[in-house]
Amino acid sequence: MLGVIGVDHVDQLFVDVPQAARREGPVDLPRHAGELEVERELNQLAGKNRSAGSAPFFCGAGAYRHHVPATVDHLIQRSEFLTSYTPYQPEIAQGTLQMLFEFQTQVAALTGMDVANASLYDGSTATGEAVMMAARVTRRSKAVFSGGVHPHYIETSETLAHAAGVSTAKLPPAVDAEAAVINLIDADTACVVVQTPNVFGTVTDVSKIAEAAHAAGALLVVVTTEAVSYGLLKSPGEMGADIAVAEGQSIGVGLNFGGPYVGLFATRDKFVRQMPGRLCGETVDAEGRRGFVLTLSTREQHIRRDKATSNICTNSGLCALAFSIHMTLLGEVGLRRLAAINHAKARRLAKVVATVPGVEVLTPRYFNEIAVRLPAPAARVVEALAQGGMLAGVPFSRLAPGMDDVVLLAATETTSDADIDLLRLALTKVLAAKELTQ
Repeated sequence: MLGVIGVDHVDQLFVDVPQAARREGPVDLPRHAGELEVERELNQLAGKNRSAGSAPFFCGAGAYRHHVPATVDHLIQRSEFLTSYTPYQPEIAQGTLQMLFEFQTQVAALTGMDVANASLYDGSTATGEAVMMAARVTRRSKAVFSGGVHPHYIETSETLAHAAGVSTAKLPPAVDAEAAVINLIDADTACVVVQTPNVFGTVTDVSKIAEAAHAAGALLVVVTTEAVSYGLLKSPGEMGADIAVAEGQSIGVGLNFGGPYVGLFATRDKFVRQMPGRLCGETVDAEGRRGFVLTLSTREQHIRRDKATSNICTNSGLCALAFSIHMTLLGEVGLRRLAAINHAKARRLAKVVATVPGVEVLTPRYFNEIAVRLPAPAARVVEALAQGGMLAGVPFSRLAPGMDDVVLLAATETTSDADIDLLRLALTKVLAAKELTQ
């Protein structure tokens, strides 16, 4: 190749790079290897991970282990779904549009809202987009966050808000302080962002917060990280939300070591033209047959950039499909039953864990997740339990500074009674070790 190009040495290709910027010697990486050797090495690295299904598992904090029926994976791997992407001539992709229409219908019903979009990246980016939308609707430039909103969701929202000139006010993390956010509402507030169940698992009726926000001319954004809770709790729409956002991973999407996931976004009819993303609609063709169209697409890939409500580049189509298939398999009765099982598991978890000496359950009202205070640093306790083969929750210190003695524990339908009993025994043993409590 060098001969064809007409140079004597590969270094001549980089003559425009200053000598000071050039590396002397090879990069500190393993030398090249054959396919078999690379596969062996990668398998050894992968073997260091511990999957959720290989041990008693109590991790939550925004990503939950649920049973995903085999039907879901089978259908999403059909080539017409797996290889499809954003339909730029959308009306020829009737199957994709119909799936998204059904997905939107399900999300609107779950959230108790009028209209939903065709999904966003995940719950955190959906929250950020909700803040931006509220600023456009109210023409105000301040977002207020309760102390129960997931810290990662707040950070994502702050990143987007800062770029758009929207300020943020947030309360420190608190197990049960959603109502305290009312005191931060003022004439500049575009929206109030609350979460239920919140990051500590606390369930709150936010109706009074909605009243306070509306009285000040602000919008209420309700965040949900555990979509299965919709089967048991009041919907955001019932509590007066103007925008409902959620992480849809719990329904149809596995943990996948952190993604991809699917963001749910729903709002009131009167705000639909400010909603980010895409909206699929139902119509009839020239012969009167049912058909589907891309009704609204206010993102910059479809319209002039300065007219776009969002620069979000796609929707999580495959994960939205998985969500929709799983919801279809469950139906309303199945979702309610699944939610009831989750709550029953959490009640048993809270009851059993509370019997461990020195352990205090902090969450007063919960769905399937609780915050627990330990008599030792939570991160050290969780690490010790992991060494013993148990994935025992998420230390809150991994999400935000402070509360070093608090761990978040989640129980779902995949959590057995035997797992909960093992947690009690393992936790009792670990906490008895003096080096952890000193």
